[in-house]
Amino acid sequence: MVSVVEQPVTIAIVGTHSTGKSTFLARLAHELRKCGLQVATVADLGEQAQRMGLPILWNHTWMSTLWIITRGISNELEAWPHGDVVLVDRAVPDALGYYRAALEYRGETADPNAWAYLEMLTRAHSDCYNLIFRTQLNPQIPLGTNKIRDGNQRFRALADHHVEAMLRELALPWLPLSADGHNTAVALACDFVAGRLGDCAVSDEGLWS
Repeated sequence: MVSVVEQPVTIAIVGTHSTGKSTFLARLAHELRKCGLQVATVADLGEQAQRMGLPILWNHTWMSTLWIITRGISNELEAWPHGDVVLVDRAVPDALGYYRAALEYRGETADPNAWAYLEMLTRAHSDCYNLIFRTQLNPQIPLGTNKIRDGNQRFRALADHHVEAMLRELALPWLPLSADGHNTAVALACDFVAGRLGDCAVSDEGLWS
């Protein structure tokens, strides 16, 4: 299915909250645009879901997870015609990881058929990601103050664990992104895009010239 569809180079990031995902993608977008590339971005849907009254974080439900997955897929498809590169803040497997973390936090078990539906949607779309970064949780770094966030550190750690577990279960390759590893990751991502597109120069430092 995906092989016959033209799509831009798609780079996604996943990971628990307040681990530098948006900061990293903003910097990567800046470096790519310096090369003259068109960069489209797909934003994290958590705040939009919250404004709509959907439960998020440790309150995640099957319905809110389905909304995030399907809206995320739709937003990514809408971005495809508008960029040489699309940057996705939270690939769809992230939502499954958060749902599983919420279930464990509440001591609940997902309905097998309902879970299978979410997993089917996620598997079907995940081949669209050319490169995935997963942020690494450093418990010593506090939650950010630029957004209204849940301060529950136990759930934050559960989300970190289950997002990685979902990537492994779905057999999706990913690269770790630590808080002090943004320079290396930006350089790697830029080199990856250059290799895929083959029409942009890269400087000696690995960033766009």
